[in-house]
Amino acid sequence: MKKSLNLRSLAAQAIEQVVEKGQSLSNVLPPMQQKVADKDKALLQELCFGVLRTLPQLEWLVGKLMSRPMTGKQRTIHYLIMVGFYQLLYTRIPAHAALAETVEGAVAIKRQNLKGLINGVLRQFQRQQEELMAEAAKHESRFLHPSWLIQRIKKAWPDRWQSILEANNQRPPMWLRVNRQHHSRDEWLKLLKEAGLEGHPHLQYRDAVRLDTPAPVHALPGFDQGWVTVQDASAQGCVDLLDPKDGESILDLCAAPGGKTTHILEAAPAAKVMAVDVDPQRLKRVHENLQRLGMTAEVKQGDGRFPSQWCGKQQFDRILLDAPCSATGVIRRHPDIKWLRRDRDIAELAELQKEILDAVWPHLKMGGTLLYATCSILPEENSLQVAGFLSRHPEAKLVETGTPEQPGIQNLPAEQEGDGFFYAKLIKI
Repeated sequence: MKKSLNLRSLAAQAIEQVVEKGQSLSNVLPPMQQKVADKDKALLQELCFGVLRTLPQLEWLVGKLMSRPMTGKQRTIHYLIMVGFYQLLYTRIPAHAALAETVEGAVAIKRQNLKGLINGVLRQFQRQQEELMAEAAKHESRFLHPSWLIQRIKKAWPDRWQSILEANNQRPPMWLRVNRQHHSRDEWLKLLKEAGLEGHPHLQYRDAVRLDTPAPVHALPGFDQGWVTVQDASAQGCVDLLDPKDGESILDLCAAPGGKTTHILEAAPAAKVMAVDVDPQRLKRVHENLQRLGMTAEVKQGDGRFPSQWCGKQQFDRILLDAPCSATGVIRRHPDIKWLRRDRDIAELAELQKEILDAVWPHLKMGGTLLYATCSILPEENSLQVAGFLSRHPEAKLVETGTPEQPGIQNLPAEQEGDGFFYAKLIKI
Protein backbone atom coordinates (compact mmCIF):
# COMPACT_ATOMS: atom_id res chain seq x y z
CA MET A 1 0.00 0.00 0.00
CA LYS A 2 2.96 2.28 0.68
CA LYS A 3 3.65 2.71 -3.04
CA SER A 4 0.29 4.25 -3.89
CA LEU A 5 0.48 6.45 -0.76
CA ASN A 6 3.75 7.82 -2.10
CA LEU A 7 2.20 8.84 -5.40
CA ARG A 8 1.23 12.39 -4.35
CA SER A 9 4.61 13.10 -2.78
CA LEU A 10 6.39 11.78 -5.90
CA ALA A 11 4.25 14.06 -8.06
CA ALA A 12 5.05 17.03 -5.78
CA GLN A 13 8.80 16.27 -5.98
CA ALA A 14 8.70 15.93 -9.78
CA ILE A 15 6.83 19.24 -10.19
CA GLU A 16 9.27 20.96 -7.82
CA GLN A 17 12.21 19.78 -9.94
CA VAL A 18 10.61 21.21 -13.08
CA VAL A 19 9.52 24.57 -11.64
CA GLU A 20 12.36 25.27 -9.21
CA LYS A 21 15.31 23.50 -10.87
CA GLY A 22 14.44 23.83 -14.57
CA GLN A 23 14.43 20.08 -15.18
CA SER A 24 12.40 18.73 -18.11
CA LEU A 25 9.43 16.57 -17.07
CA SER A 26 10.42 13.97 -19.68
CA ASN A 27 13.69 13.51 -17.72
CA VAL A 28 12.18 13.67 -14.23
CA LEU A 29 9.05 11.54 -14.63
CA PRO A 30 10.35 8.13 -15.91
CA PRO A 31 12.56 7.44 -12.83
CA MET A 32 9.65 8.47 -10.58
CA GLN A 33 7.32 6.08 -12.44
CA GLN A 34 9.75 3.22 -11.75
CA LYS A 35 8.96 3.64 -8.03
CA VAL A 36 5.21 3.00 -8.31
CA ALA A 37 3.10 -0.01 -9.19
CA ASP A 38 2.21 -0.37 -12.91
CA LYS A 39 -1.43 0.45 -12.22
CA ASP A 40 -0.38 3.82 -10.71
CA LYS A 41 1.98 5.01 -13.47
CA ALA A 42 -0.79 6.73 -15.47
CA LEU A 43 -2.13 8.55 -12.40
CA LEU A 44 1.34 9.82 -11.51
CA GLN A 45 1.70 11.16 -15.07
CA GLU A 46 -1.77 12.73 -14.94
CA LEU A 47 -0.99 14.54 -11.67
CA CYS A 48 2.36 15.90 -12.96
CA PHE A 49 1.04 16.99 -16.36
CA GLY A 50 -2.16 18.36 -14.85
CA VAL A 51 -0.48 20.49 -12.18
CA LEU A 52 2.00 21.90 -14.71
CA ARG A 53 -0.86 22.66 -17.11
CA THR A 54 -2.85 24.58 -14.46
CA LEU A 55 0.05 25.92 -12.36
CA PRO A 56 -0.83 29.68 -12.29
CA GLN A 57 -4.35 28.96 -11.07
CA LEU A 58 -3.07 26.57 -8.36
CA GLU A 59 -0.38 29.10 -7.32
CA TRP A 60 -3.06 31.75 -7.00
CA LEU A 61 -5.16 29.45 -4.79
CA VAL A 62 -2.17 28.69 -2.54
CA GLY A 63 -1.59 32.46 -2.20
CA LYS A 64 -5.23 32.96 -1.23
CA LEU A 65 -5.37 30.21 1.38
CA MET A 66 -1.93 30.46 3.02
CA SER A 67 -0.71 33.51 4.91
CA ARG A 68 2.92 32.91 3.95
CA PRO A 69 4.65 30.72 1.33
CA MET A 70 6.47 27.49 2.18
CA THR A 71 10.21 27.99 1.66
CA GLY A 72 13.47 26.05 1.83
CA LYS A 73 13.15 22.37 2.70
CA GLN A 74 9.40 22.74 3.15
CA ARG A 75 8.96 23.85 -0.47
CA THR A 76 7.84 20.36 -1.55
CA ILE A 77 4.77 20.84 0.68
CA HIS A 78 3.81 23.85 -1.48
CA TYR A 79 3.64 21.54 -4.50
CA LEU A 80 1.97 18.75 -2.52
CA ILE A 81 -0.88 21.15 -1.66
CA MET A 82 -1.16 21.98 -5.39
CA VAL A 83 -1.43 18.26 -6.15
CA GLY A 84 -4.31 18.19 -3.66
CA PHE A 85 -6.06 21.16 -5.30
CA TYR A 86 -5.63 19.59 -8.75
CA GLN A 87 -7.26 16.33 -7.67
CA LEU A 88 -10.22 18.15 -6.11
CA LEU A 89 -10.72 20.36 -9.17
CA TYR A 90 -9.86 18.21 -12.17
CA THR A 91 -10.02 14.49 -11.38
CA ARG A 92 -12.72 12.00 -10.50
CA ILE A 93 -10.83 10.80 -7.44
CA PRO A 94 -13.32 10.95 -4.55
CA ALA A 95 -12.59 14.05 -2.43
CA HIS A 96 -12.07 12.10 0.81
CA ALA A 97 -9.51 9.81 -0.89
CA ALA A 98 -7.68 12.71 -2.58
CA LEU A 99 -7.50 14.50 0.76
CA ALA A 100 -6.34 11.52 2.80
CA GLU A 101 -3.68 10.43 0.26
CA THR A 102 -2.31 13.97 -0.13
CA VAL A 103 -2.05 14.48 3.63
CA GLU A 104 -0.23 11.12 3.88
CA GLY A 105 2.22 12.38 1.25
CA ALA A 106 3.77 14.54 3.98
CA VAL A 107 4.87 11.38 5.80
CA ALA A 108 6.69 10.07 2.70
CA ILE A 109 8.79 13.24 2.52
CA LYS A 110 9.41 13.21 6.29
CA ARG A 111 7.25 16.22 7.04
CA GLN A 112 4.59 14.50 9.17
CA ASN A 113 4.49 17.56 11.43
CA LEU A 114 2.83 19.42 8.51
CA LYS A 115 -0.03 16.94 7.98
CA GLY A 116 -2.41 19.20 9.93
CA LEU A 117 -1.48 22.22 7.81
CA ILE A 118 -2.09 20.38 4.51
CA ASN A 119 -5.37 18.98 5.79
CA GLY A 120 -6.50 22.44 6.98
CA VAL A 121 -5.67 24.18 3.66
CA LEU A 122 -7.40 21.52 1.53
CA ARG A 123 -10.52 21.49 3.72
CA GLN A 124 -10.69 25.27 3.66
CA PHE A 125 -10.49 25.10 -0.15
CA GLN A 126 -13.39 22.62 -0.20
CA ARG A 127 -15.50 24.97 1.91
CA GLN A 128 -14.73 28.06 -0.18
CA GLN A 129 -14.32 26.38 -3.59
CA GLU A 130 -17.27 28.06 -5.28
CA GLU A 131 -16.41 31.66 -4.41
CA LEU A 132 -12.66 31.11 -4.89
CA MET A 133 -13.14 29.70 -8.40
CA ALA A 134 -15.53 32.55 -9.29
CA GLU A 135 -12.83 35.02 -8.27
CA ALA A 136 -10.10 33.02 -10.08
CA ALA A 137 -12.14 33.23 -13.30
CA LYS A 138 -11.54 36.99 -13.38
CA HIS A 139 -7.81 36.82 -12.62
CA GLU A 140 -5.00 36.64 -15.22
CA SER A 141 -4.04 33.24 -13.81
CA ARG A 142 -7.11 31.84 -15.63
CA PHE A 143 -5.07 31.82 -18.88
CA LEU A 144 -2.69 29.25 -17.29
CA HIS A 145 0.39 30.80 -18.98
CA PRO A 146 3.25 32.95 -17.69
CA SER A 147 2.57 36.63 -18.40
CA TRP A 148 5.64 37.13 -20.66
CA LEU A 149 4.36 34.38 -22.96
CA ILE A 150 0.80 35.75 -22.99
CA GLN A 151 2.24 39.12 -24.09
CA ARG A 152 4.31 37.56 -26.88
CA ILE A 153 1.38 35.51 -28.19
CA LYS A 154 -0.91 38.57 -28.03
CA LYS A 155 1.61 40.58 -30.05
CA ALA A 156 2.13 37.84 -32.64
CA TRP A 157 -1.55 36.85 -32.95
CA PRO A 158 -3.69 39.83 -31.82
CA ASP A 159 -6.93 38.27 -33.14
CA ARG A 160 -6.27 34.68 -32.14
CA TRP A 161 -4.25 34.77 -28.93
CA GLN A 162 -7.10 33.55 -26.71
CA SER A 163 -7.90 30.55 -28.89
CA ILE A 164 -4.17 29.67 -28.95
CA LEU A 165 -3.95 29.79 -25.14
CA GLU A 166 -7.15 27.76 -24.91
CA ALA A 167 -5.76 25.11 -27.30
CA ASN A 168 -2.50 24.98 -25.29
CA ASN A 169 -4.52 24.19 -22.15
CA GLN A 170 -6.26 21.15 -23.70
CA ARG A 171 -5.08 17.57 -23.78
CA PRO A 172 -3.58 16.89 -27.21
CA PRO A 173 -5.24 14.55 -29.71
CA MET A 174 -3.35 11.33 -30.53
CA TRP A 175 -2.06 11.37 -34.11
CA LEU A 176 -0.53 8.39 -35.89
CA ARG A 177 1.51 8.00 -39.05
CA VAL A 178 0.66 5.02 -41.23
CA ASN A 179 3.74 3.41 -42.81
CA ARG A 180 2.93 3.54 -46.52
CA GLN A 181 5.51 0.78 -47.16
CA HIS A 182 3.12 -1.66 -45.43
CA HIS A 183 -0.42 -0.33 -46.02
CA SER A 184 -2.26 2.54 -47.55
CA ARG A 185 -3.89 4.74 -44.94
CA ASP A 186 -7.38 3.50 -45.94
CA GLU A 187 -6.30 -0.14 -45.59
CA TRP A 188 -4.87 0.50 -42.13
CA LEU A 189 -7.99 2.42 -41.04
CA LYS A 190 -10.01 -0.75 -41.81
CA LEU A 191 -7.66 -2.78 -39.60
CA LEU A 192 -8.06 -0.17 -36.88
CA LYS A 193 -11.84 -0.47 -37.06
CA GLU A 194 -11.58 -4.28 -36.83
CA ALA A 195 -9.53 -3.76 -33.65
CA GLY A 196 -12.46 -1.79 -32.21
CA LEU A 197 -10.89 1.67 -32.51
CA GLU A 198 -12.00 4.70 -34.52
CA GLY A 199 -9.68 6.96 -36.48
CA HIS A 200 -9.96 9.87 -38.93
CA PRO A 201 -7.64 10.75 -41.83
CA HIS A 202 -6.04 14.19 -41.92
CA LEU A 203 -7.36 16.23 -44.85
CA GLN A 204 -3.90 17.52 -45.84
CA TYR A 205 -1.16 15.13 -44.69
CA ARG A 206 -1.30 11.84 -46.53
CA ASP A 207 -0.18 9.43 -43.79
CA ALA A 208 -1.83 11.05 -40.75
CA VAL A 209 -4.67 9.48 -38.71
CA ARG A 210 -6.25 10.92 -35.56
CA LEU A 211 -7.64 8.50 -33.00
CA ASP A 212 -11.04 9.35 -31.53
CA THR A 213 -9.72 8.27 -28.13
CA PRO A 214 -6.02 7.88 -27.26
CA ALA A 215 -5.02 4.21 -26.96
CA PRO A 216 -1.92 2.33 -25.78
CA VAL A 217 0.45 1.71 -28.71
CA HIS A 218 0.24 -2.08 -28.43
CA ALA A 219 -3.50 -1.89 -29.10
CA LEU A 220 -2.71 -0.45 -32.56
CA PRO A 221 -2.67 -2.96 -35.43
CA GLY A 222 0.91 -3.79 -36.39
CA PHE A 223 2.64 -1.31 -34.09
CA ASP A 224 5.41 -3.78 -33.21
CA GLN A 225 5.84 -4.67 -36.88
CA GLY A 226 6.34 -1.02 -37.81
CA TRP A 227 3.01 -0.49 -39.56
CA VAL A 228 2.28 2.67 -37.61
CA THR A 229 4.10 5.32 -35.54
CA VAL A 230 2.86 7.86 -33.01
CA GLN A 231 3.61 11.31 -34.49
CA ASP A 232 1.72 14.57 -34.49
CA ALA A 233 0.06 15.54 -37.79
CA SER A 234 1.93 18.85 -38.06
CA ALA A 235 5.28 17.10 -37.62
CA GLN A 236 4.28 14.81 -40.51
CA GLY A 237 3.78 17.88 -42.69
CA CYS A 238 7.58 18.28 -42.80
CA VAL A 239 8.16 15.21 -44.93
CA ASP A 240 5.14 15.90 -47.16
CA LEU A 241 6.73 19.29 -47.99
CA LEU A 242 10.30 17.97 -48.19
CA ASP A 243 9.10 15.43 -50.81
CA PRO A 244 12.12 13.07 -50.63
CA LYS A 245 12.95 10.78 -53.58
CA ASP A 246 14.67 7.41 -53.83
CA GLY A 247 18.40 7.62 -54.53
CA GLU A 248 18.80 11.12 -53.08
CA SER A 249 21.20 12.00 -50.29
CA ILE A 250 19.15 13.61 -47.51
CA LEU A 251 20.23 15.27 -44.27
CA ASP A 252 17.86 15.26 -41.29
CA LEU A 253 19.42 17.82 -38.96
CA CYS A 254 18.35 18.07 -35.30
CA ALA A 255 16.88 14.63 -35.98
CA ALA A 256 16.19 13.19 -32.50
CA PRO A 257 14.05 11.32 -31.57
CA GLY A 258 13.90 10.15 -35.19
CA GLY A 259 10.24 10.52 -36.17
CA LYS A 260 11.08 12.51 -39.29
CA THR A 261 14.10 10.34 -40.17
CA THR A 262 11.88 7.26 -40.33
CA HIS A 263 9.13 9.17 -42.17
CA ILE A 264 11.68 10.17 -44.86
CA LEU A 265 12.60 6.48 -45.26
CA GLU A 266 8.93 5.44 -45.46
CA ALA A 267 8.43 7.98 -48.26
CA ALA A 268 11.72 7.17 -50.03
CA PRO A 269 13.11 3.81 -48.81
CA ALA A 270 16.06 3.94 -51.22
CA ALA A 271 17.20 7.41 -50.09
CA LYS A 272 20.58 7.76 -48.36
CA VAL A 273 19.70 9.47 -45.09
CA MET A 274 22.07 11.02 -42.57
CA ALA A 275 20.45 11.81 -39.20
CA VAL A 276 22.39 14.26 -37.02
CA ASP A 277 21.67 15.57 -33.52
CA VAL A 278 23.76 17.34 -30.90
CA ASP A 279 22.37 15.30 -27.96
CA PRO A 280 23.91 11.80 -27.58
CA GLN A 281 21.18 10.68 -25.14
CA ARG A 282 18.37 11.56 -27.54
CA LEU A 283 20.21 9.85 -30.42
CA LYS A 284 19.49 6.53 -28.68
CA ARG A 285 15.81 7.14 -29.54
CA VAL A 286 16.74 7.56 -33.22
CA HIS A 287 18.41 4.13 -33.17
CA GLU A 288 15.38 2.60 -31.39
CA ASN A 289 12.94 4.05 -33.93
CA LEU A 290 15.02 2.87 -36.88
CA GLN A 291 15.27 -0.58 -35.32
CA ARG A 292 11.52 -0.93 -34.67
CA LEU A 293 10.78 0.02 -38.28
CA GLY A 294 13.61 -2.13 -39.73
CA MET A 295 15.35 0.82 -41.40
CA THR A 296 18.91 2.04 -41.77
CA ALA A 297 20.31 5.55 -41.76
CA GLU A 298 23.72 7.02 -40.97
CA VAL A 299 23.28 8.39 -37.44
CA LYS A 300 25.81 10.94 -36.18
CA GLN A 301 26.26 13.18 -33.18
CA GLY A 302 27.11 16.72 -34.22
CA ASP A 303 26.44 20.43 -33.79
CA GLY A 304 24.39 22.02 -36.59
CA ARG A 305 26.57 25.15 -36.44
CA PHE A 306 29.67 23.20 -37.51
CA PRO A 307 28.61 20.78 -40.27
CA SER A 308 32.12 20.30 -41.67
CA GLN A 309 32.97 18.47 -38.42
CA TRP A 310 30.49 15.67 -39.17
CA CYS A 311 30.00 15.69 -42.96
CA GLY A 312 33.21 17.25 -44.32
CA LYS A 313 32.42 18.93 -47.63
CA GLN A 314 29.50 16.63 -48.45
CA GLN A 315 26.48 18.21 -50.12
CA PHE A 316 22.90 16.92 -49.97
CA ASP A 317 19.95 16.88 -52.39
CA ARG A 318 17.57 17.73 -49.55
CA ILE A 319 18.00 19.01 -46.02
CA LEU A 320 15.33 18.93 -43.32
CA LEU A 321 16.22 21.36 -40.55
CA ASP A 322 13.76 21.02 -37.67
CA ALA A 323 15.51 23.79 -35.79
CA PRO A 324 15.92 24.08 -32.00
CA CYS A 325 13.17 26.45 -30.87
CA SER A 326 10.99 27.66 -28.00
CA ALA A 327 8.54 24.75 -28.60
CA THR A 328 5.66 27.19 -28.04
CA GLY A 329 3.58 25.20 -30.55
CA VAL A 330 3.67 21.96 -28.52
CA ILE A 331 2.77 23.27 -25.04
CA ARG A 332 -0.31 21.04 -24.80
CA ARG A 333 1.98 17.99 -25.19
CA HIS A 334 4.69 19.39 -22.91
CA PRO A 335 3.11 21.78 -20.39
CA ASP A 336 6.46 22.10 -18.59
CA ILE A 337 7.64 24.27 -21.53
CA LYS A 338 5.67 27.16 -20.00
CA TRP A 339 7.83 26.99 -16.87
CA LEU A 340 11.16 25.99 -18.45
CA ARG A 341 11.28 28.81 -21.02
CA ARG A 342 12.18 32.43 -20.27
CA ASP A 343 11.46 35.56 -22.29
CA ARG A 344 15.17 36.08 -22.99
CA ASP A 345 15.43 32.58 -24.53
CA ILE A 346 13.60 33.68 -27.69
CA ALA A 347 16.36 36.02 -28.93
CA GLU A 348 19.03 33.41 -28.05
CA LEU A 349 17.15 30.68 -29.93
CA ALA A 350 16.63 32.94 -32.96
CA GLU A 351 20.40 33.61 -33.05
CA LEU A 352 21.15 29.85 -32.84
CA GLN A 353 18.67 29.12 -35.67
CA LYS A 354 20.33 31.80 -37.83
CA GLU A 355 23.79 30.29 -37.22
CA ILE A 356 22.62 26.77 -38.12
CA LEU A 357 20.76 27.92 -41.25
CA ASP A 358 23.76 29.89 -42.53
CA ALA A 359 26.19 27.05 -41.69
CA VAL A 360 24.23 24.24 -43.34
CA TRP A 361 23.13 26.12 -46.50
CA PRO A 362 26.52 25.60 -48.29
CA HIS A 363 25.96 21.84 -47.85
CA LEU A 364 22.87 21.94 -50.09
CA LYS A 365 23.45 21.07 -53.75
CA MET A 366 22.54 23.55 -56.47
CA GLY A 367 18.86 22.98 -57.24
CA GLY A 368 18.43 21.23 -53.88
CA THR A 369 15.66 21.77 -51.30
CA LEU A 370 16.01 22.87 -47.68
CA LEU A 371 12.93 22.68 -45.47
CA TYR A 372 13.21 24.90 -42.39
CA ALA A 373 10.74 23.90 -39.67
CA THR A 374 10.07 24.71 -36.03
CA CYS A 375 7.43 23.71 -33.48
CA SER A 376 7.15 27.40 -32.50
CA ILE A 377 4.36 29.93 -33.08
CA LEU A 378 6.56 33.04 -32.61
CA PRO A 379 7.54 35.13 -35.67
CA GLU A 380 11.08 35.80 -34.38
CA GLU A 381 11.83 32.10 -34.90
CA ASN A 382 9.71 31.67 -38.01
CA SER A 383 8.66 34.24 -40.62
CA LEU A 384 11.16 36.87 -39.45
CA GLN A 385 13.94 34.27 -39.34
CA VAL A 386 13.25 33.20 -42.92
CA ALA A 387 12.85 36.79 -44.17
CA GLY A 388 16.29 37.55 -42.71
CA PHE A 389 17.79 34.46 -44.38
CA LEU A 390 16.30 35.38 -47.78
CA SER A 391 17.79 38.88 -47.51
CA ARG A 392 21.27 37.42 -46.78
CA HIS A 393 21.07 34.74 -49.50
CA PRO A 394 19.89 35.96 -52.92
CA GLU A 395 20.47 32.43 -54.27
CA ALA A 396 17.69 31.12 -51.97
CA LYS A 397 14.15 31.01 -53.35
CA LEU A 398 11.04 30.41 -51.27
CA VAL A 399 8.62 27.93 -52.87
CA GLU A 400 5.15 26.52 -51.96
CA THR A 401 5.24 28.16 -48.52
CA GLY A 402 4.06 31.75 -48.39
CA THR A 403 5.53 34.85 -50.04
CA PRO A 404 8.84 36.70 -49.60
CA GLU A 405 6.85 39.41 -47.73
CA GLN A 406 5.17 36.85 -45.46
CA PRO A 407 7.36 33.76 -45.70
CA GLY A 408 6.34 30.32 -44.49
CA ILE A 409 3.24 28.40 -43.47
CA GLN A 410 2.20 28.62 -39.81
CA ASN A 411 0.00 25.94 -38.26
CA LEU A 412 -1.50 26.95 -34.91
CA PRO A 413 -2.52 24.37 -32.28
CA ALA A 414 -6.22 23.56 -32.55
CA GLU A 415 -8.42 21.15 -30.63
CA GLN A 416 -8.76 18.33 -33.19
CA GLU A 417 -5.80 19.38 -35.30
CA GLY A 418 -2.02 19.12 -35.17
CA ASP A 419 0.40 21.08 -33.01
CA GLY A 420 1.70 24.56 -33.72
CA PHE A 421 4.31 24.21 -36.47
CA PHE A 422 6.07 26.42 -39.03
CA TYR A 423 7.52 25.43 -42.41
CA ALA A 424 9.48 27.30 -45.08
CA LYS A 425 10.65 25.48 -48.22
CA LEU A 426 13.75 26.95 -49.84
CA ILE A 427 15.51 25.93 -53.04
CA LYS A 428 19.03 26.91 -54.10
CA ILE A 429 18.97 28.60 -57.52
